[in-house]
Amino acid sequence: MTVCAIEPAAEHQDGAGRAGCTITADGCYAARLALAGDSLFPERWTLDGPEPYAVPLPGNQPEEPGTEVQPLSDGRVLIHRLVDGRHAFSLLYPTGPGTGELPLGTVECPDEDTRLRLLPPAPGGERAYALAVGRRSTAVWLVAGGGFGPEHLAEVPGRCSGGVWLDRAGRILALDRETGGCTKAVVVDLERGGEMSPLLQIAAESDDRVLLADPDSGLLLIRSDAPSPGRDRLGWGVLGSTLPVRFPECLRLADCAVTPFAIQPGQMLTPEGCAVALRIDGALGSWVGVWRPAHRRVHHFPAPEGWLTGSGLWTADGVLRLPYATRAVPCGVAGLRAPGQERRRAGLDVRPAADLPDPRSPAGGELPAQAGPVGHGEQPPPAGTGTPDAADSPAAPRPVPLQQAPLGRLVTN
Repeated sequence: MTVCAIEPAAEHQDGAGRAGCTITADGCYAARLALAGDSLFPERWTLDGPEPYAVPLPGNQPEEPGTEVQPLSDGRVLIHRLVDGRHAFSLLYPTGPGTGELPLGTVECPDEDTRLRLLPPAPGGERAYALAVGRRSTAVWLVAGGGFGPEHLAEVPGRCSGGVWLDRAGRILALDRETGGCTKAVVVDLERGGEMSPLLQIAAESDDRVLLADPDSGLLLIRSDAPSPGRDRLGWGVLGSTLPVRFPECLRLADCAVTPFAIQPGQMLTPEGCAVALRIDGALGSWVGVWRPAHRRVHHFPAPEGWLTGSGLWTADGVLRLPYATRAVPCGVAGLRAPGQERRRAGLDVRPAADLPDPRSPAGGELPAQAGPVGHGEQPPPAGTGTPDAADSPAAPRPVPLQQAPLGRLVTN
């Protein structure tokens, strides 16, 4: 029997890896693998009440480090295990003092080089999807929410990574597709048999990946080596816009890995005003950055103690909710008010940015000098790869060509 590899559990990846927990798109539930001594077990967090609380969902035996968990909008937790060479999916739910488990079925990969992992939570929260990356093609599977167990939805030529939802219906998925030695972002329509269309192609030989997207405003966060061949940079663009992708100089932090993990929703007509949360990993640990495309600086803040690193969610009115777990508070959510937003209190420990300690101060730990807020002085990238982050940037050929792509009408404003 062929054994298909499984991705490591999210919170056991290092560096700028995946987040310490997974949160539903609406922010109501989260799930993670928690530790009890040396054993791992699933845990569901409820986040939409007056106070967050956790419910343990242990099985008959401890979970393996490669196990994945993902919450659904009804409070059940999808679990993905490798069992006898097959990928087994079940739904977990609390049943009084125990844990109920509803098996959904299994997926067997065609060869041992195939790697299968869950995609980020889909909008709506009723379905869950997985990506199986093979030698020459990538399969998209519906693993929860279908009528007859796991269902094969699409086969995309090439090896794909990433996975970003571009719409509120959970239909249009962006993938980073590697073919011919380059990686380009494409969109896949899951309701039309996996019909594929180009999404991001900045330069002919550049690697162009989509990291995050906000369906409300169309804001895209991307990573590309087009402006600096051989070195990736963070940039932003807008779905369907005629303006080029921009690569702000303030997002280049020496000796630090910068990973966007949440975009403020609800900014329908002002994508440049969306607050973006950044996970910043340096020699001294991880902390939180907040940036807006309309501004030319990154605000740096210490993460709450016990932060489930890389996880968080914005509210529409500009509060960044950061889940954390400590011995004293095993299930907590800290609220960070985005710079430039009015202060409101809604059951969270919310402080405006100005009230937070500077992470470079002795109390917050010394950060590298390069990690401080960076002002102007952006340099334009080579011609045809984007423009500096300036309001008067001239129009250029579209690097986000969805307005003319076959699937453009489904995701553009």
